[in-house]
Amino acid sequence: MTMEVPGRSRGLSCLLSYVSLLCVVLDLHFDGLFAASQAEIEQHLEMGKKLLAAGQLAEALSHYHSAVEGDPKNYLTYYKRAAVYLAMGKSRSALPDLSKAIELKPDFLVARLQRGNILLKHGNALEARADFEFVLQADPGHEEARGQLAKVHELEQHLQEAHVYYNRHNYLETIELLTRVIELSPWDPESRELRADCYLQIGDYSKAIQDLKPTTKLRNDNRAAFLKLSNLYYTTGEQEESLNQVRECLKLDQDDKECFAHYKQVKKLAKQLEAAEEYIKQQQYDDAIERYEASMKTEPSIAVYTSRAKEKICYCLSKGKKAKEAIDFCTEALQEDPRNIFILRDRAEAYILEDEFEKAVEDYQGARELDGENHEIKEGLERAQKLLKQSKKRDYYKILGIKRNANKQEIIRAYRKLAQQWHPDNFQSEAEKKEAEKKFIDIAAAKEVLTDPEMRQKFDAGEDPLDPENQQGGGHPHQWPFEFNPFGSGNFHFKFNFN
Repeated sequence: MTMEVPGRSRGLSCLLSYVSLLCVVLDLHFDGLFAASQAEIEQHLEMGKKLLAAGQLAEALSHYHSAVEGDPKNYLTYYKRAAVYLAMGKSRSALPDLSKAIELKPDFLVARLQRGNILLKHGNALEARADFEFVLQADPGHEEARGQLAKVHELEQHLQEAHVYYNRHNYLETIELLTRVIELSPWDPESRELRADCYLQIGDYSKAIQDLKPTTKLRNDNRAAFLKLSNLYYTTGEQEESLNQVRECLKLDQDDKECFAHYKQVKKLAKQLEAAEEYIKQQQYDDAIERYEASMKTEPSIAVYTSRAKEKICYCLSKGKKAKEAIDFCTEALQEDPRNIFILRDRAEAYILEDEFEKAVEDYQGARELDGENHEIKEGLERAQKLLKQSKKRDYYKILGIKRNANKQEIIRAYRKLAQQWHPDNFQSEAEKKEAEKKFIDIAAAKEVLTDPEMRQKFDAGEDPLDPENQQGGGHPHQWPFEFNPFGSGNFHFKFNFN
């Protein structure tokens, strides 16, 4: 028999009363917290709705994040956040939220239909089919679900046929089928990659690039696509864009060995070509040639870079007045690239420097046949034809026995030598004097034209500034007769009067 101790009984009774009171207080406290939390969630949802309507998507997403954290069991909150992701174009981020909403409420048909549409666009036919079929089981008359299910069947059929044709190496038929697939599943990277491969097989690099570009965003950490794009741009001669793409690969992983090795190659070539172009702008043609020769050593296996370098070297030799070297080099370059109008143009200019006007006309005519709309080629042909016509009359360069690229000192030196040789006072008989007088006039005229920048420019363009046929309005200010002293001293005085 147990005896009750009066003091202990009273103490236990007090303790129980205290605990009961504490529980009531705590219940009231947590009820208040819960109520405050629900109010905050509703506020986040309302703000998210308003910001979404205003197009402030990032701010709306932030509020929906807070709402999901506050109430992780609310299927509508996940669905609304998924809507924001879709508005931002982030369909992959929307899928987990839609799936969570469906998990919390399996009969949420709107979410299932939305998820099925996204899965179809990503090319996931199997899972898309399951969503559309679920909707139709719950609502057999649902027209959108029925139509989307038909698209799933079409997608599966086209994909199956595309792979059959691809394995048979029938790339054109495969491209046609994959085009229909991509219309149904525009976010499917595999179909685009396969179509890109088909374009590569038929040599259409530009369309292969168009297909590969979106895959860099359709796959996470798609370094392989960036590297492939870089290689394609490099192969087609777009080294700067190639450099941009391989840099994107290295942003994802700076230690990627394949991307880094390719980056070094492209950067070296791009730097050489950029330097060469800069030297051309500065008219430092020898330095430009050196860089182009270096670029051919850096990349000897891709024809587009070799052809471009040779085209530019031809240009530099011609512009640098190295006529014979230019003719030889340009002729060799044309054997590899006979339809290059710029090489034809530059060889024509080199022929002009060598006074081979018929060949210059022939080159310009060949270039114009290839590109009849090119204004520079048209002007060059007209000038070459004028020079050819002019050469059959009076050629001041030939008279002085100098090259077309002779400078002023060389012109004056040649003039003085010939003027001294053919001065009429040096001859005795009347016939010799008349012959010398004729030559002397031509020599003086040559010096007159070629030492005057404006007149020389006209002559180089195919117009003789001393030819009466080319003069208008009362004659040229330098027209004969005139009195001159060929040596600039008092040794010779000879007055010409042809009246």
